[in-house]
Amino acid sequence: MQILQMGINKLKTLQIVVGIAGIVFFISSCNIFDNNRNKQTDKPELLIYCGITMINPMLEIAEYVEKEKDCIIRITKGGSGNLLNAIKINKTGDLYLPGAYSYILQSKEAGLIDISELVGYNMAAIVVPKGNPLDIPNDPIVFADSKYKTIFADPNSGSIGRMAATIFEKRGIKNEALYNALRLSTDSKDITKAIINGEADMGINWCATTHWKENKDKLDGIIIDEKYATKKKLVLARLVFSKHPEIAEFFIKTATDSIGKQIFYNYGFSHHIEHYHSSEK
Repeated sequence: MQILQMGINKLKTLQIVVGIAGIVFFISSCNIFDNNRNKQTDKPELLIYCGITMINPMLEIAEYVEKEKDCIIRITKGGSGNLLNAIKINKTGDLYLPGAYSYILQSKEAGLIDISELVGYNMAAIVVPKGNPLDIPNDPIVFADSKYKTIFADPNSGSIGRMAATIFEKRGIKNEALYNALRLSTDSKDITKAIINGEADMGINWCATTHWKENKDKLDGIIIDEKYATKKKLVLARLVFSKHPEIAEFFIKTATDSIGKQIFYNYGFSHHIEHYHSSEK
């Protein structure tokens, strides 16, 4: 995983190491010093845990909030399940945006979050090379066909892995799909890379990844029938141990107002109107 640190005029990339086996989470030391005066900044700093697929819209919103609130925002991205494990262990940070609502429910049950709001929807797709050269249909039954090289994520690592498992189970091909897969991926980014470099013919991934600037000329997303792949709520939540709860709440409000909705839409996330309460179970 990576931490993306955004200053008002610059974006720095830092590193996070997450020990999956031991679920140990380390944050590298961050350079928050003024190079000219060698003084530590007194700006408030926020840490956001974000599922990989939503990183681009969250970066845009973070840049806006940084300017409005004169703060520093760091975003650590990764598989939603791995991020939740890190939150449970470290008990630090301000906001959490997983790729599926089930992680929000788990967070509520663990007493990790207080307020939360719907920011959009994730839609699963069969992702293929641009132009769909193999003429893949929108039926996930193709993942049971051994003539195709397929890839999908481990259901234990994040939301897109869980989604793939659900799709295959509903289609009745769970065992066949697993048997035919080249390998189980760690996350959506790895699936994207495998299809672009020709390792796989297709994969189950979030459709939004095909809208990213670096992917839109290389990939197409074939929307899967909703009887197999229902839309997944994207809910942004404030962590109970937030050191800057007012700024965190402002971030949530920005993500759910007209500015945030447009940003999420630009990256392929739908925002159909649906009533949502942070107390929803």
